Parts: sequence; C-alpha cells; structure tokens
Amino acid sequence: MSLQIGIVGLPNAGKSTLFNALTRANVAVAKYPFTTIEPHVGVAEVPDPRLTAVAGLIQPRKVVPAAVEFVDIAGLVRGAHRGEGLGNQFLAHIRQVDAIALVLRCFEDPDVPHVSDTLDPLDDLAVLDLELSLADLGSVERRIERTRGAAKAHPKEAEWELGVLSALSEHLGRGQPARTFEAVWPHPAAQAEALRTLLADLFLLTNKPRLLVANVGEGDLPEGGALAARLLAAAEHQGDRAMILCAECEAALVEWEPEEAQAYRADMGLEEPGLNRLAQASYRLLDLITFFTVTGGEVVRAWTLRRGQTAWHAAGQVHTDMQRGFIRADVVRCADLLSSGSMAAAREQGRLRSEGREYVVQDGDVIHLHFAA
Repeated sequence: MSLQIGIVGLPNAGKSTLFNALTRANVAVAKYPFTTIEPHVGVAEVPDPRLTAVAGLIQPRKVVPAAVEFVDIAGLVRGAHRGEGLGNQFLAHIRQVDAIALVLRCFEDPDVPHVSDTLDPLDDLAVLDLELSLADLGSVERRIERTRGAAKAHPKEAEWELGVLSALSEHLGRGQPARTFEAVWPHPAAQAEALRTLLADLFLLTNKPRLLVANVGEGDLPEGGALAARLLAAAEHQGDRAMILCAECEAALVEWEPEEAQAYRADMGLEEPGLNRLAQASYRLLDLITFFTVTGGEVVRAWTLRRGQTAWHAAGQVHTDMQRGFIRADVVRCADLLSSGSMAAAREQGRLRSEGREYVVQDGDVIHLHFAA
C-alpha cells in the first residue's frame, strides 16, 4: 500500500518548508501568504535500519525502501470554507489521503508575518479545525441533495441515510469533527458498520487520523519551547498524536553530508532526522507495519501493511497475481535472519517456517511468497 499524508496549515506555518525537507522537491517558499498556489505531491523514502541490515547481508543489486507520499496544499485561512484565500480550492486533493499532518507555527520570527496579530498555535488549530469541519459540511450537504434525488425512486432505502446525513450536517455545522460523530449520535449497534461505511464513502477531512506537528525554531530544540509545550499539552488532553520538529532546520540539513548532519543533530539533542520521526509517527497513527521481501537475491524491498493483515494480504501488496495464486509464505524474523547469516542457514536452524494464507504478518517479517502462475 502507498501511504499518503496531506500537509495542512495556515500560511507561513512552515508547510512548504517541511515538504521540501521531506521530499527535497524544492517547492517555492517565501515570506508571504499563499506561495503554494498549486497542490504539490512528493514521494519520500522511509529510512529503516532493518532494510539496510538485510541489504548488507544479501548484497542485492537493488534496494527499494518503503515510501510516503506527501501532498502540500495552499495555506488555509479563517473563512476558507467561504472561499477566502486559496487553500479551500485544493482541499479536494487531500480528501483521499490516509492521514493529515497539521503544521502549527510554534516559532517567533518578526521577519515572517503571521496571519493574525497574536501567535498562538491553539488559536491556529481552532481555525483549522473549524475550516475543515465547515468544508466537510459542504460535502455532506451535496450528498444530501443527491440522496434526496435518489429517494424519489427508492424512498425506504434512502430514509436511513438521509437521517444520518442530516444529523451529521448539524454536527459539522457546530464546528465539530466527523470523527466524534459516531460517539454522539444514538444508533443501534447493528447499524455501526453501515455508519462507518457511509462516513468512509464521504472522504471527510475531519474523519481522518491526524498528527499535530509543532514547527519550532532551531533554538527551541529539542524540547520545543513554551508554544510547543502548550500545543503538546492540548494534544494529550484531546487524545491527538503530536510531535516537535524544526522544518527550517531539517530543510537545511538535507543539503549537508549525512555524517555532518547527524553530528549537528546530535549536538542539538536529536537522535534522528525529522523524516524518520514523522514516518514513525505516521505508522503509529495508522497502525502500520513493515515487511520485507528478497527476490532471488537481486532485490530487497520494504512493504507497508496494516497491522493484523495476513500473508494473503501481503501477497496482494507485492502483486495481484501472487494473491490470486497464493500457495504459501516462507517467513523469518528480520533479527533471526541477520543472526543466522543467510536464508539457507535460517532454514537449517528452524527459524524459517512455512505459513498459510491466514498467517498474521508481524512487523519486521522477511517473506518469500510461493504462488501458482
């Protein structure tokens, strides 16, 4: 599966700077609002020391890491749902992403104007939440109109959906996110799955998992400073995931030699680059795992899978033909493969085992798939 993250924030919050750091796409960044007038899409490799270790053992011709696709849209402003600014024009580009990273400005810089008189990441978050909820409200209202049209031919089938959509419209109209709707709308347990399916079909922005990114100044690393501390406390209270990084610093460090960049990060008290931490946070947010394949000793590749999925699902990630003709999967833990020294040695030691289609893949599994062509 391809992991896709939408980057959302107010103008001059550091969205495009973060995008540059993650993708090295060199998207235009300037000290005035609405520099991003077109949505940008970039793909970033996900560093994984296990992949590096397996590749070092196998010595393949090619190494393919897992990847994250980032979508950067124009900054949202208060009133975006009414067409203010440019960001609302591009919200459609992130309606099908897996999760949203909300970039909140937690740095002071008199040379970079803020959209409001007071710099407060909690106020900025409230603006983003409201605008996304009201943008979703527009989507729901359009769905209501379509459903009413269909109800003329099939009134009984549309009755339940119209009731749900009407209640959801009121919920969003109060500035409440779609992700809290199921908990507050009374419905029989038998309808829970149908409700989740309907919400998923609407691709609502406020129904997606989200990660709050406190974009801080370099001088506030690694703890983040007072503004970031307020944001992280609010995130914990609300049950949101949050992280601290300095987008400007990360964007600069990707241009350095890796050893020099790592030494500089260490001096600042950072163990890993921002991409690593953001990728890890995104994986935890979406409950994803990584498995590896070794193809004839020629290609070592990392793949992404949802936790709890099976070897049959993993085969589908590699190729639909493998899924259709699935026979079995030879599986070894990454650590066991490395300690054994080779796939053959792992088999001799009983660490490489054959599993059927119902085997639940574990994070770090190295899998060789057998299938009928």
